[in-house]
Amino acid sequence: MRILVVEDDFGSRRMMRKLLAPYGEVDVVVDGEEAVQAFRMAWEEYKPYALVCMDIMMPKMDGHEALKRVRELERELGVKPSEEAKIVMTSVLEDPRNVIEAYYQGGATSYLVKPIDREQLKTELARLGFAPGAASGEA
Repeated sequence: MRILVVEDDFGSRRMMRKLLAPYGEVDVVVDGEEAVQAFRMAWEEYKPYALVCMDIMMPKMDGHEALKRVRELERELGVKPSEEAKIVMTSVLEDPRNVIEAYYQGGATSYLVKPIDREQLKTELARLGFAPGAASGEA
């Protein structure tokens, strides 16, 4: 399975890569613009990301805008809703506006509040159907 981590903070990128490594191949980018580019390239290579963990507050293009663009790209490519990438938005912000924008306006699959706890992440990934070391037909 391919996983994309979108995070502008170095420490958070390292931690997310370490936590997600047992689940598959992890790529890391630093902002929303790079996320959209990486997502597009993965589809061009016929190796799309099954999971994207994306920070909301980032320079250049924030996570909300990147999420919308990724979902637009999936629609352009004819990806069925049931086959869309699982996108987990992450943020230190727990306010209702960010949660609503991520879910209802952007099409996020999930929302986790930082700091990300290892058990919280494992539970959420299991809920989304991902298991460490398991082969995924989505990769």
